[in-house]
Amino acid sequence: MLNRVYEYVKDKEFRFTVYKNRIHIVNYKKIISLKNNYISISGDFLINISGSSLVLNRLLDEEILIIGNIYNIEVIND
Repeated sequence: MLNRVYEYVKDKEFRFTVYKNRIHIVNYKKIISLKNNYISISGDFLINISGSSLVLNRLLDEEILIIGNIYNIEVIND
């Protein structure tokens, strides 16, 4: 029973949530590119974010928050 609870709490799925002028990403593997107008993050797939005044904030291990004027989000699933 305890193992089931632990597996539920220990979520390892790579995912992102989009808010107004923010993107929250959890369980990423690597930051590929980090520029003022372009950020690329890899996990189970690749997320490319373009915009202006983009700032990356690391929250916890494998968790980041990107803040700025987001113009485009591209998801590449190979």
